[in-house]
Amino acid sequence: MSMPTEARGYESFAGHAAEFTSESEPWWPEPQRPGPKAPNVIVMLIDDLGFSDLGPFGSEIETPRIDGLADEGWVFTNYRTAPMCSPARAALLTGLNPHRAGFGFVAHIDPGYPGFSCELPEDAPTLAESLRAGGYATFMVGKWHLTLESRLHDGADRSTWPLQRGFDRYFGSMDGFTSLHHPHRLVQDNSVVDLREYPEGFFLTDELTDRAIGMIDDLRVNDPDKPFFLYYAHTSVHGPIQAKDADIEKYHGRYEAGWNALRAERFARQRARGIVPDHAELPGEAIADGDRIPAWDDLSVEERRLFARHMEVYAAAVDEIDQSVGRLLDRLDRSGERENTIVVLASDNGGTAEGGPTGTRSYFAQFGANGAMPEGWITDVPRPLEDLGGPRVFGQYPTGWARVSNTPFRSFKATTYEGGVHAPLIISWPDAPMAGGLRDQFVFVSDLAPTILELCGVPSLDQRRGRPALEMDGGSVVDVLAHPTAPGREDQYFECVGRRALVDGTWKALSTVPPTKDEGPAGGVWELYDLASDPTETEDVSADHPERVAAMAARWHAEAWRNTVFPLDDDGALFRLRPDTEEPLSAAIDLVPFRPPLERFRSAKLTVLRSFAVEVDLTTGADAAGVIVAHGDQGGGYLLALDHGAPLVAYNAYGAMHRARGAQLSPGEHRIVLRVDEHPGLRWSLTVEVDGDRAAVLDSVPMLIGMSPFTGISVGYDFGGPVDWELHEQHRSFPFRGGELHRVRYVPGERSPHDPTVLRAVGQAVLAVAD
Repeated sequence: MSMPTEARGYESFAGHAAEFTSESEPWWPEPQRPGPKAPNVIVMLIDDLGFSDLGPFGSEIETPRIDGLADEGWVFTNYRTAPMCSPARAALLTGLNPHRAGFGFVAHIDPGYPGFSCELPEDAPTLAESLRAGGYATFMVGKWHLTLESRLHDGADRSTWPLQRGFDRYFGSMDGFTSLHHPHRLVQDNSVVDLREYPEGFFLTDELTDRAIGMIDDLRVNDPDKPFFLYYAHTSVHGPIQAKDADIEKYHGRYEAGWNALRAERFARQRARGIVPDHAELPGEAIADGDRIPAWDDLSVEERRLFARHMEVYAAAVDEIDQSVGRLLDRLDRSGERENTIVVLASDNGGTAEGGPTGTRSYFAQFGANGAMPEGWITDVPRPLEDLGGPRVFGQYPTGWARVSNTPFRSFKATTYEGGVHAPLIISWPDAPMAGGLRDQFVFVSDLAPTILELCGVPSLDQRRGRPALEMDGGSVVDVLAHPTAPGREDQYFECVGRRALVDGTWKALSTVPPTKDEGPAGGVWELYDLASDPTETEDVSADHPERVAAMAARWHAEAWRNTVFPLDDDGALFRLRPDTEEPLSAAIDLVPFRPPLERFRSAKLTVLRSFAVEVDLTTGADAAGVIVAHGDQGGGYLLALDHGAPLVAYNAYGAMHRARGAQLSPGEHRIVLRVDEHPGLRWSLTVEVDGDRAAVLDSVPMLIGMSPFTGISVGYDFGGPVDWELHEQHRSFPFRGGELHRVRYVPGERSPHDPTVLRAVGQAVLAVAD
């Protein structure tokens, strides 16, 4: 599907391929000097954005700069991606299928199987590594999410961090998501950013754009001609969904008609613009998750206003992404580089239903322990309506709006229906020697890397660290750019938590649940859709074509073996496996005051799903005050402080505050112990002891589980998103003063019986996992 290089009007780098494989050179080849016409490349990936959320794909959200990219470039109506974010990112950067790239799931598991290693393979060069070898400066800002969470801390092996995978510079969040107002942890290059508190008005989308522009500026000051590759991976619009007040106000009142009305309007625009064919049907309630979505007309006035506010925040966040595009393009316009810059803009997967039927203002409360939550568990905490989108609310929009995001498709992120994998893709290059327009060919996320390399005239590295490079699964779609009728991809497998699918030409077979062991990996119940006549999967025709279903199931099985998809998670055991090498992260440790917070996962190993104690030796003066330890943020956490000389324990239960105070301390040396003890029903009690005597108690609070607390442990101040907003308003990060913290020690207790983790011995095969 590739055009001849000479037809594209820029230099080929094919002649340098032999230099890249010289045995006399180190594994990293000497960069080549690109020709004067080599284009810049910007790849912008948006997180959890649905197919219809951008103007060119039918949205009412104002995205004028993205609309401009579509007007001058190519709009792909049949682009598919992985059902979840880390797999899509791995495929984008390597050109491999997600499991072959090590990511059958997001980077929060480590069961010990190649397709779920959650690390990019050693022998898979990234797009950044190949472009850097081809003479490009390589920059990244935003969400990485391609490193095992056990290797995100400051003492970890950094071989899978961005700089070690081809980027010259990096700034962003290594983890899966974060607050936009108070990010839980930012990394610059290979080091955590060391700051006590964020300035008033800080907003991560703006900061990422500032950093991206700064990287380009720094390059141009020193080299006016070197092309650059910028990978801008937005943390928005992943939950918690947040935006700035002025942008939220812009959408006030726009969503009062409700989700069904908005879905119908978007679908009409999609038909009018040719994004979906005229014969496509909007899936009806019975097959489009209607049982999960309240009828808008049945909602109270208060519920409608709350749900509309959720969508106003979401729209504002998408608008802010468009603003980031505009700022980057304006920078390139000023330097005369816009015309020769390739911009690729896509979403990593479909819109998400993680907010549930009514949405949530307590994002972390939904992540359960082993899937079973006690009766009466917190799922949401009421907040003032005007707080939604701001720093105090970690919110997620309701399922009804997620269905709107995925118009015209059914289902959501993490499924293999089109709503989970059918995403927007726009490519723009004003200097391209071919015309843009709509393209309806099937393109998969792994096709992007080889396409970009061909457009840039740079070959993929054929080795990495002395090992032959894995052959890419994706193929260049430059022919599709050049010729509206050129063939696209024919087939692709999909898998996510045992849900399976195969697209073969115009047919799609899928299974919504994993098979049982007795049925075998190709067994179970399969649905079949003819996407040529039914692109929105409204009619299952499997009963009419049993032979085709059997053949496609067998084909999926063969593709799964080739792509290291197995083992399937058919009983929930796969994701409970963790390596025993993580156990040292649960050992008692002494923390140093006023240093950057302990990383999230490292902190969780000391505290989550277990009892623990915090032992503090300190000297206090007459005016001693400030935070001793803080762990968490407005999404949930706890804090121990001296307030007016008295011990204070503040506990944020996913947004509901609990506080207890002791008596004022006399000046001198003291030992303070915070004991956090587990009780039945996933609850904790918190007890503060001063010099051996009980000083303050919180008897029973909901345990923080899953990914809460999200901000790590800080000693001597409350970093980032505050645990206790009232203290934050009075004292900001409330640094400890008027005394000295001599020792702060975390002592973990036994693991909770609710902890589903099954330890595996590293280096030993795991053939079965007992329940």
